[in-house]
Amino acid sequence: MRVLGIETSCDETAAAVVTEGGDVLSDVVRSQVALHAPYGGVVPEVAARDHARAVVPVVREALSRAGVAAADLDGVAVTSRPGLAGALLVGLQAAKGLAWAAGKPLVGVDHLVGHLLAVFLRRGGAPAQEERPSFPYVALLASGGHTAIYRVDGPSLGAIRELGATRDDAAGEAFDKVAKLLGLGYPGGPVVDRLAATGDPAAASEAVPAVMARKESLEFSFSGIKSAVARHVARRGRPEGQALHDLCAAFQGAVVDALVQKTVRAARVEGVERVVLAGGVAANRGLRARMAAACERRGLALFVPPFASCTDNGAMIAYAGALRLAAGERDALDLAPETRTALPRVTRKGGGAR
Repeated sequence: MRVLGIETSCDETAAAVVTEGGDVLSDVVRSQVALHAPYGGVVPEVAARDHARAVVPVVREALSRAGVAAADLDGVAVTSRPGLAGALLVGLQAAKGLAWAAGKPLVGVDHLVGHLLAVFLRRGGAPAQEERPSFPYVALLASGGHTAIYRVDGPSLGAIRELGATRDDAAGEAFDKVAKLLGLGYPGGPVVDRLAATGDPAAASEAVPAVMARKESLEFSFSGIKSAVARHVARRGRPEGQALHDLCAAFQGAVVDALVQKTVRAARVEGVERVVLAGGVAANRGLRARMAAACERRGLALFVPPFASCTDNGAMIAYAGALRLAAGERDALDLAPETRTALPRVTRKGGGAR
C-alpha cells in the first residue's frame, strides 16, 4: 500500500509517500520559518496564504521523488486536526481535490497521532530493525504547540490515552518565548540548545526555578519559568557571552528535567517498559541525552525517531493514514478542519486547585 500524506497544520507545507509498513518513499518539507521570523512567531493568515502557494508544487515533488503518479496511490491522507484553521483548510482542499480526481479514498489524520506513530517510519531504505517499539509504550510528545505524556496501546484514537499535559505553554513555546526575551530570534529552540551545550547551569540556577516539581503529578507548567527568566532579564539586562550560555543551560536543564522525570514516572506508574520521544522538541540534544541516561538507569527501552521524523512532516501523516486505510476506514469529502485534537484530554488548562 502506497499512501500520499499532506501536512499543513502550522508553518510547514509537507507531503510524502509512505507504505503501510512505514517505508518512506519520499518526504518533502517546505518551511515557513523565514516568513514568520520577523514577527517572532507564526502568523495564521501568513501561514495559510503560503500553504496555498506551496501545496501543489510540494505534492508534485513528493510524487515525483517516489516515482509514482496519483493513479498509483492507494489513498490520500491529510492532517485534519489539530492546527490553525486556515492552514488545515488548505491541505484538506488539496487532498480532497486529488482524491476525488484520482478516484482514491481519503482519510483524515490527527496531527498528534501522526507524531506518536512517527517512531515507526523507516527512512533511507533502512532494513527492518528491532529498534521499533511494540505496544504499549509511554510517549512524550513535546513540540511548539503541544506537550503531553500518552500511553499508546495501539495506533487508533481509542488506544491512546493522555496521562498528563501542560496547563499553559507547551515546552517548545517556552523555548521560543525565552529566546525572544534573550534576543536570540525565532525559532528559539535550536539556538537555546546550541548555546546550552557550552553553558554551566549551576552558574545561573538562581534565575531559573524548578518546573512544577510535585512528585505525584504528571502535568506540566512552563509559564513560571518563562516569567522567572523575564524578571531576571528585567533586573540585570540581557546577558552576553558566557553568562548567556549559562542562562540557556539553566533554563534548558530545568525544562528537560521536568520532561524526563515525569515521563519516566509515567512509565513506572503504567508498568510499561518502553518510552518514545515525539514532536519537534524531541530533536533537542539535551533532552535526548538525559532521557537516554534516565531510561538506562531504570531499565527502560528508549525509542527516538531521527530528526526528520520529529519535526512536522508528511511521512507521519501518510503512515497514520495508511494504518487507517488498512483497517478499512474512510472519510467523506465533507471532512472539515478542527482546531482541537480528537484525543481525550485529562489536563485542565489554567491555574487553580485540581
